[in-house]
Amino acid sequence: MSSLLERLAEVRKSGEVGRLAEAIPYARWMRIAPENGTGELLTRMRYHEDLIGNTFLPAIHGGTLGAMLEMTAIFHLLWETETETVPKIVNITVDYLRSARPADVIASAKVTKQGRRMVNVFAEAWQDDRSKPVATANAHFLVISPDDAPPSL
Repeated sequence: MSSLLERLAEVRKSGEVGRLAEAIPYARWMRIAPENGTGELLTRMRYHEDLIGNTFLPAIHGGTLGAMLEMTAIFHLLWETETETVPKIVNITVDYLRSARPADVIASAKVTKQGRRMVNVFAEAWQDDRSKPVATANAHFLVISPDDAPPSL
């Protein structure tokens, strides 16, 4: 776990938020990575054939959209909060609003409520038009703040 914290510290220092995804094999395979080129932390899932769930439309599989929204929330929490560990998902509710075409998907997240140990995050994903999201999610995460860390011996 210390290598993850070291990598997180390096990424925060360099500002290269995209390097967060390098530590997560699933994110690399799904081609999901955060970016902050616009000044806002966004997560992009690059389109590839393995994402297709419905070959007749074709449309991106809902499970991959849900996974992307969860990872968007995690990247946001790692980047924007002072958590000392990877946030642990407690629950997530995904609303599928329209079919996602075979193209890149972009998502953003925001913390809607933060307690000492629990954080509620809202995330939304879209393709070409941010005002037409393809899916949204509300998720609760368990986080450990620096104050809650176990004492070192």
